Amino acid sequence: MSARHWAHVGLTAVLAAGGVSMLSARCARADDYSDLLDILRAKGALTQVEYSTLLAKHRHHAAEPASAQAPRRGRGAARHGAVVTAGAAADGAAMPAVLAAQRAADSAAASARAAEASMLAARSTIDSPSVVRVAPYVSGKGLTFKAGPIDINFSGFINGFYSYNMPGHGLPVAGGLSSGGSGFDSSAVRNGLLPAGFVLKLSTTQSGIDMSAVLGMYPGLNNANPGAFNANSGGSPVGLGTAGIDLRQVYLTAGTKSFGTVKLGRDLALFGSDAILEDATLLSVGSTGSNTSPANTSLGRIGLGYVYADWIPQISYASPVVAGFQGSVGVFQPLDAYNYAGGGLSAGSTQHSSPMVQGKITYTFKVGDLTTKIWSSFLIQHQQGLTSTILAESDRRGAMAEAGEIGAKLTYGPAQAVVYYYRGSGLGTTGLFFDGIAENGRKRDSEGYYVQGAYNFTKRFKLVGSYGVSNLYLAAGDTATGLVRRNQSEVGAAYYDLTDWLKLVAEYAHTQAAAHNGNSANDNTVSGGAILFF
Repeated sequence: MSARHWAHVGLTAVLAAGGVSMLSARCARADDYSDLLDILRAKGALTQVEYSTLLAKHRHHAAEPASAQAPRRGRGAARHGAVVTAGAAADGAAMPAVLAAQRAADSAAASARAAEASMLAARSTIDSPSVVRVAPYVSGKGLTFKAGPIDINFSGFINGFYSYNMPGHGLPVAGGLSSGGSGFDSSAVRNGLLPAGFVLKLSTTQSGIDMSAVLGMYPGLNNANPGAFNANSGGSPVGLGTAGIDLRQVYLTAGTKSFGTVKLGRDLALFGSDAILEDATLLSVGSTGSNTSPANTSLGRIGLGYVYADWIPQISYASPVVAGFQGSVGVFQPLDAYNYAGGGLSAGSTQHSSPMVQGKITYTFKVGDLTTKIWSSFLIQHQQGLTSTILAESDRRGAMAEAGEIGAKLTYGPAQAVVYYYRGSGLGTTGLFFDGIAENGRKRDSEGYYVQGAYNFTKRFKLVGSYGVSNLYLAAGDTATGLVRRNQSEVGAAYYDLTDWLKLVAEYAHTQAAAHNGNSANDNTVSGGAILFF
């Protein structure tokens, strides 16, 4: 109980003590009064001397009625006078103790008022916008600090793998993703499909508008060898090298729950985004690409079932979720048509008078224990001023690249399945607009798919298997027979959650590439490592 409460108790005791001589002995309850005195002594409101004096006085008055019943023969008036005199004497003796008890009660009340004022002052300080507080930690959601109306979230992940790659027999395939033609086994300590990641997000609400600012930094383990793909170019395993820093994520958002959200900056694009986010090799290695000189990341299933979505400057809009449906659309920085295979096999372009446009719709629903997510998206971009060994920019040749995709993820208890398909014209393969246009300026068609199954045997242990294919077809009049026709892979992996943060991974991947002229290559990769999320 509070000090103020005990002050009231003390005051009650004082009043009781002061008026006890006027109360009838029949109305007094000795046990209640004694309990009050015991409580005041225990709380320090009475000293031992004060307690003893008040208790003696109480017992005296409690005994008075019995004396009043005694026969009053002869000396009745004198006895009565003696009792009154004794009572008055007792009252006089008790007065100092009564006053001391009242002073103690007043002191307790003042202490209670001071404690309450201190508590209110402390609460005002804690609620001040100048105080930074830590929100309750949720595993996998990062650390969140609250500075007044601003939430500051810091999250990230780090991974590392040992990969041993074993090339099979093979001949060169331009644009192929197998290392089968190298003829040498290779070992690497490297990142998987994910580099490391450190993401800072600031969120607040002003004038009813929810806003956020995001900065994502994604460094790798291996030395960088900057080229056309910057930090994602092939590595450089020599002394005195340093890792690359990939600042692929810089954007702001603004919106409301009823209107939706506008995004402005650099972030993952719409087309192909769900394909990679649902790909299990995102948490492992998959196909290595180059294992002799590792880049910032491996390939995973990029170019072996889907085209990489990429992180692209954009102005996009995402609607609110209505009955499970959500739509997104945006304009994006146009990307060049790129001769990835080399050797003059494809046309390139660096001229863009209009932006790339992408859009996506997602529908999520549940039937019984089955949860289903379906998505579909499109992409269009005009490539202008095509150049090649037979085309000059002054020829003013152009091509409209177009693509569409559809995919679904199904979850039933501990089992999950993903199916995905894409098709494009001028889209290319592996990366956006890689080898999508023949050297004569005609668009090449491409398509691909992957299927994936996973099963959680326990809350910590999961097995995953997947198979995927990406095909690139020759255009009319196309003579690039050495160009890749098909990249495909099979992947099997085991994941074990050692803790909420740390996941252990073991994986096997088989990769094949085939050209239009019959050349082919294949390789096998075994990888093991760990990934940590915080």
